[in-house]
Amino acid sequence: MTLRHIAVGVDGSVISVRALDWAAAEAERHGVALRVLYAVADRDEAAPVLRSAASRTRRRHPGLPVTTVAVEGGAVHALARESAGADLTVVGTRGLGALTGTAFGSVGTRLAALARGPLLVVRGDHPCDDGRDVLLGLEDDTDAEAAAYAFQEAERRGVRLRVVHSWSRRHITPELPSLVTARSPGQERPAREARAEEAVPRYALARLRDMHPDVVVDARTVRAAPADVLLEATREAAVAVIGAHRRTSVFGPRLGPVAHVLMHRARCPVVLVPHG
Repeated sequence: MTLRHIAVGVDGSVISVRALDWAAAEAERHGVALRVLYAVADRDEAAPVLRSAASRTRRRHPGLPVTTVAVEGGAVHALARESAGADLTVVGTRGLGALTGTAFGSVGTRLAALARGPLLVVRGDHPCDDGRDVLLGLEDDTDAEAAAYAFQEAERRGVRLRVVHSWSRRHITPELPSLVTARSPGQERPAREARAEEAVPRYALARLRDMHPDVVVDARTVRAAPADVLLEATREAAVAVIGAHRRTSVFGPRLGPVAHVLMHRARCPVVLVPHG
Protein backbone atom coordinates (compact mmCIF):
# COMPACT_ATOMS: atom_id res chain seq x y z
CA MET A 1 0.00 0.00 0.00
CA THR A 2 1.35 3.43 -0.96
CA LEU A 3 1.80 5.82 1.95
CA ARG A 4 -0.01 9.13 1.84
CA HIS A 5 2.35 11.70 0.41
CA ILE A 6 2.88 15.08 -1.18
CA ALA A 7 4.60 15.07 -4.58
CA VAL A 8 6.92 17.77 -5.89
CA GLY A 9 8.53 18.21 -9.30
CA VAL A 10 12.18 19.31 -9.37
CA ASP A 11 14.77 19.94 -12.06
CA GLY A 12 17.73 21.39 -10.16
CA SER A 13 16.78 25.03 -10.75
CA VAL A 14 16.63 27.60 -7.94
CA ILE A 15 12.89 27.93 -8.39
CA SER A 16 12.34 24.19 -8.11
CA VAL A 17 14.34 24.22 -4.87
CA ARG A 18 11.83 26.74 -3.50
CA ALA A 19 9.01 24.41 -4.57
CA LEU A 20 10.84 21.56 -2.82
CA ASP A 21 11.06 23.57 0.42
CA TRP A 22 7.34 24.44 0.27
CA ALA A 23 6.41 20.82 -0.46
CA ALA A 24 8.50 19.58 2.48
CA ALA A 25 6.90 22.10 4.85
CA GLU A 26 3.44 21.12 3.62
CA ALA A 27 4.23 17.41 4.00
CA GLU A 28 5.33 17.99 7.59
CA ARG A 29 2.19 20.01 8.28
CA HIS A 30 -0.04 17.34 6.68
CA GLY A 31 1.77 14.56 8.53
CA VAL A 32 2.55 12.66 5.32
CA ALA A 33 5.64 11.62 3.36
CA LEU A 34 7.36 13.63 0.60
CA ARG A 35 7.90 12.17 -2.87
CA VAL A 36 10.36 14.03 -5.11
CA LEU A 37 10.02 13.49 -8.86
CA TYR A 38 12.40 14.40 -11.67
CA ALA A 39 11.34 13.79 -15.28
CA VAL A 40 14.26 13.42 -17.69
CA ALA A 41 15.12 11.91 -21.05
CA ASP A 42 17.72 9.63 -19.41
CA ARG A 43 17.16 8.45 -15.83
CA ASP A 44 20.90 8.31 -15.15
CA GLU A 45 20.99 12.10 -15.37
CA ALA A 46 18.56 12.47 -12.47
CA ALA A 47 20.68 10.98 -9.68
CA PRO A 48 22.66 14.13 -8.64
CA VAL A 49 19.57 16.36 -8.56
CA LEU A 50 17.46 13.85 -6.63
CA ARG A 51 20.28 13.10 -4.19
CA SER A 52 20.73 16.81 -3.50
CA ALA A 53 16.97 17.31 -3.04
CA ALA A 54 16.71 14.43 -0.58
CA SER A 55 19.76 15.60 1.38
CA ARG A 56 18.44 19.17 1.65
CA THR A 57 15.01 18.02 2.82
CA ARG A 58 16.32 15.58 5.43
CA ARG A 59 18.65 18.26 6.79
CA ARG A 60 15.87 20.84 7.09
CA HIS A 61 13.10 18.43 8.13
CA PRO A 62 14.61 15.59 10.19
CA GLY A 63 12.26 12.66 10.48
CA LEU A 64 10.21 13.50 7.37
CA PRO A 65 9.99 10.38 5.14
CA VAL A 66 11.45 11.25 1.73
CA THR A 67 11.53 9.16 -1.43
CA THR A 68 12.84 10.12 -4.85
CA VAL A 69 11.90 8.86 -8.28
CA ALA A 70 13.23 9.49 -11.79
CA VAL A 71 10.86 9.05 -14.71
CA GLU A 72 11.52 9.19 -18.43
CA GLY A 73 9.45 11.60 -20.50
CA GLY A 74 7.77 14.94 -20.03
CA ALA A 75 7.19 16.54 -16.65
CA VAL A 76 3.57 17.51 -17.32
CA HIS A 77 2.21 14.01 -17.84
CA ALA A 78 4.52 12.50 -15.21
CA LEU A 79 3.26 14.91 -12.56
CA ALA A 80 -0.33 14.58 -13.75
CA ARG A 81 -0.09 10.80 -13.22
CA GLU A 82 1.58 11.34 -9.87
CA SER A 83 -1.19 13.70 -8.74
CA ALA A 84 -3.76 10.88 -8.83
CA GLY A 85 -2.28 9.31 -5.68
CA ALA A 86 -0.91 12.40 -3.92
CA ASP A 87 -2.56 14.53 -1.24
CA LEU A 88 -1.02 17.54 -3.01
CA THR A 89 1.29 18.09 -5.98
CA VAL A 90 3.72 21.03 -5.89
CA VAL A 91 5.54 22.86 -8.70
CA GLY A 92 7.41 26.16 -9.02
CA THR A 93 6.39 29.10 -11.15
CA ARG A 94 9.09 28.29 -13.69
CA GLY A 95 11.46 25.45 -14.26
CA LEU A 96 10.53 22.04 -15.64
CA GLY A 97 10.57 23.75 -19.04
CA ALA A 98 14.01 22.34 -19.80
CA LEU A 99 12.45 18.92 -19.56
CA THR A 100 9.84 19.63 -22.20
CA GLY A 101 11.24 22.52 -24.21
CA THR A 102 8.56 24.92 -22.99
CA ALA A 103 8.25 27.63 -20.36
CA PHE A 104 6.00 27.61 -17.30
CA GLY A 105 3.28 29.46 -19.15
CA SER A 106 2.41 26.28 -21.02
CA VAL A 107 3.81 23.61 -18.67
CA GLY A 108 2.11 24.96 -15.56
CA THR A 109 -1.17 25.66 -17.32
CA ARG A 110 -1.24 22.22 -18.93
CA LEU A 111 -0.48 20.55 -15.62
CA ALA A 112 -3.19 22.53 -13.84
CA ALA A 113 -5.67 21.43 -16.50
CA LEU A 114 -4.65 17.76 -16.16
CA ALA A 115 -3.88 17.30 -12.45
CA ARG A 116 -6.19 14.80 -10.75
CA GLY A 117 -5.76 16.22 -7.26
CA PRO A 118 -4.90 19.54 -5.59
CA LEU A 119 -2.00 21.37 -7.27
CA LEU A 120 0.08 24.01 -5.47
CA VAL A 121 1.92 26.50 -7.68
CA VAL A 122 4.60 28.24 -5.59
CA ARG A 123 4.53 32.00 -6.15
CA GLY A 124 5.59 35.01 -4.10
CA ASP A 125 8.61 35.21 -1.83
CA HIS A 126 7.34 34.98 1.75
CA PRO A 127 8.06 31.95 4.00
CA CYS A 128 5.72 28.99 3.99
CA ASP A 129 4.64 29.39 7.62
CA ASP A 130 4.67 33.13 8.39
CA GLY A 131 1.21 33.21 10.00
CA ARG A 132 -0.73 34.90 7.19
CA ASP A 133 -4.36 34.05 6.43
CA VAL A 134 -5.51 31.36 4.04
CA LEU A 135 -7.51 32.90 1.17
CA LEU A 136 -10.43 31.09 -0.47
CA GLY A 137 -11.86 32.33 -3.75
CA LEU A 138 -15.45 31.09 -3.76
CA GLU A 139 -17.48 31.15 -6.97
CA ASP A 140 -20.53 29.15 -5.86
CA ASP A 141 -21.45 25.85 -4.17
CA THR A 142 -19.67 23.88 -6.90
CA ASP A 143 -16.43 24.90 -5.17
CA ALA A 144 -17.14 22.48 -2.29
CA GLU A 145 -13.83 20.61 -2.67
CA ALA A 146 -11.82 23.84 -2.74
CA ALA A 147 -13.69 25.15 0.32
CA ALA A 148 -13.03 21.91 2.22
CA TYR A 149 -9.32 22.10 1.37
CA ALA A 150 -9.15 25.75 2.46
CA PHE A 151 -10.75 25.00 5.84
CA GLN A 152 -8.34 22.12 6.41
CA GLU A 153 -5.36 24.28 5.43
CA ALA A 154 -6.42 27.08 7.79
CA GLU A 155 -6.86 24.53 10.57
CA ARG A 156 -3.45 22.98 9.93
CA ARG A 157 -1.79 26.39 9.98
CA GLY A 158 -3.81 27.73 12.90
CA VAL A 159 -4.73 30.91 11.01
CA ARG A 160 -7.85 32.75 9.87
CA LEU A 161 -9.68 31.76 6.69
CA ARG A 162 -10.53 34.75 4.51
CA VAL A 163 -13.29 33.97 1.99
CA VAL A 164 -13.92 36.24 -0.99
CA HIS A 165 -16.98 35.74 -3.16
CA SER A 166 -17.09 38.20 -6.04
CA TRP A 167 -19.62 38.64 -8.79
CA SER A 168 -20.39 41.01 -11.60
CA ARG A 169 -23.95 41.42 -12.88
CA ARG A 170 -24.60 40.86 -16.55
CA HIS A 171 -25.61 43.90 -18.55
CA ILE A 172 -29.35 44.48 -18.53
CA THR A 173 -31.07 46.95 -20.85
CA PRO A 174 -32.30 49.87 -18.69
CA GLU A 175 -36.05 50.23 -18.22
CA LEU A 176 -38.00 53.42 -18.73
CA PRO A 177 -38.79 55.16 -15.42
CA SER A 178 -41.83 53.71 -13.69
CA LEU A 179 -44.94 55.93 -13.52
CA VAL A 180 -45.88 54.49 -10.12
CA THR A 181 -44.00 54.69 -6.84
CA ALA A 182 -43.66 50.92 -6.49
CA ARG A 183 -40.58 49.34 -7.94
CA SER A 184 -40.89 47.67 -11.31
CA PRO A 185 -39.74 44.06 -11.84
CA GLY A 186 -36.69 45.38 -13.63
CA GLN A 187 -35.77 47.56 -10.68
CA GLU A 188 -36.24 44.68 -8.23
CA ARG A 189 -34.06 42.29 -10.19
CA PRO A 190 -30.66 43.80 -9.22
CA ALA A 191 -31.64 43.82 -5.54
CA ARG A 192 -32.67 40.15 -5.70
CA GLU A 193 -29.43 39.25 -7.45
CA ALA A 194 -27.38 41.10 -4.83
CA ARG A 195 -29.17 39.35 -1.95
CA ALA A 196 -28.71 35.95 -3.61
CA GLU A 197 -24.99 36.53 -4.18
CA GLU A 198 -24.44 37.75 -0.62
CA ALA A 199 -26.01 34.53 0.66
CA VAL A 200 -23.62 32.27 -1.28
CA PRO A 201 -20.82 32.14 1.34
CA ARG A 202 -23.30 31.66 4.19
CA TYR A 203 -24.97 28.62 2.65
CA ALA A 204 -21.93 27.15 0.89
CA LEU A 205 -19.79 27.21 4.06
CA ALA A 206 -22.36 26.32 6.73
CA ARG A 207 -21.46 22.63 6.98
CA LEU A 208 -17.71 23.30 6.92
CA ARG A 209 -18.03 25.89 9.70
CA ASP A 210 -19.66 23.20 11.86
CA MET A 211 -16.94 20.68 10.97
CA HIS A 212 -14.13 23.14 11.77
CA PRO A 213 -15.41 25.20 14.71
CA ASP A 214 -11.93 26.44 15.64
CA VAL A 215 -11.34 28.10 12.27
CA VAL A 216 -12.09 31.81 12.33
CA VAL A 217 -13.82 32.76 9.08
CA ASP A 218 -14.00 36.22 7.54
CA ALA A 219 -16.33 36.01 4.52
CA ARG A 220 -17.33 38.85 2.25
CA THR A 221 -19.12 39.31 -1.05
CA VAL A 222 -18.04 42.06 -3.41
CA ARG A 223 -19.43 43.14 -6.76
CA ALA A 224 -16.36 43.22 -8.97
CA ALA A 225 -14.43 41.09 -11.44
CA PRO A 226 -13.34 37.91 -9.55
CA ALA A 227 -9.79 37.84 -10.93
CA ASP A 228 -9.11 41.46 -9.95
CA VAL A 229 -10.44 41.07 -6.40
CA LEU A 230 -8.59 37.82 -5.72
CA LEU A 231 -5.37 39.09 -7.24
CA GLU A 232 -5.35 42.05 -4.84
CA ALA A 233 -6.22 39.78 -1.88
CA THR A 234 -3.20 37.53 -2.55
CA ARG A 235 -0.90 40.32 -1.37
CA GLU A 236 -1.60 39.47 2.27
CA ALA A 237 -2.35 35.73 2.04
CA ALA A 238 -0.21 32.75 3.00
CA VAL A 239 -1.79 30.73 0.21
CA ALA A 240 -4.82 31.16 -2.06
CA VAL A 241 -7.19 28.26 -2.71
CA ILE A 242 -9.55 28.21 -5.69
CA GLY A 243 -11.54 25.64 -7.63
CA ALA A 244 -10.01 24.54 -10.91
CA HIS A 245 -12.85 25.37 -13.29
CA ARG A 246 -11.87 23.52 -16.45
CA ARG A 247 -13.28 23.91 -19.91
CA THR A 248 -13.12 21.48 -22.78
CA SER A 249 -11.83 22.72 -26.11
CA VAL A 250 -10.45 21.23 -29.30
CA PHE A 251 -7.02 21.44 -27.63
CA GLY A 252 -8.14 19.47 -24.55
CA PRO A 253 -9.04 20.65 -21.03
CA ARG A 254 -8.21 24.28 -20.26
CA LEU A 255 -8.38 26.41 -17.12
CA GLY A 256 -10.93 29.14 -16.60
CA PRO A 257 -9.81 32.79 -16.71
CA VAL A 258 -9.62 33.35 -12.92
CA ALA A 259 -7.29 30.41 -12.33
CA HIS A 260 -5.20 31.43 -15.33
CA VAL A 261 -4.69 34.96 -13.97
CA LEU A 262 -3.81 33.82 -10.44
CA MET A 263 -1.34 31.20 -11.63
CA HIS A 264 0.63 33.85 -13.48
CA ARG A 265 0.20 36.96 -11.33
CA ALA A 266 -0.70 36.02 -7.73
CA ARG A 267 1.50 37.41 -4.92
CA CYS A 268 1.33 34.13 -2.97
CA PRO A 269 1.24 30.40 -3.76
CA VAL A 270 -1.99 29.17 -5.35
CA VAL A 271 -3.72 25.83 -4.74
CA LEU A 272 -6.04 24.68 -7.52
CA VAL A 273 -8.52 22.03 -6.43
CA PRO A 274 -10.32 20.07 -9.17
CA HIS A 275 -14.02 19.24 -8.87
CA GLY A 276 -15.09 15.71 -8.00
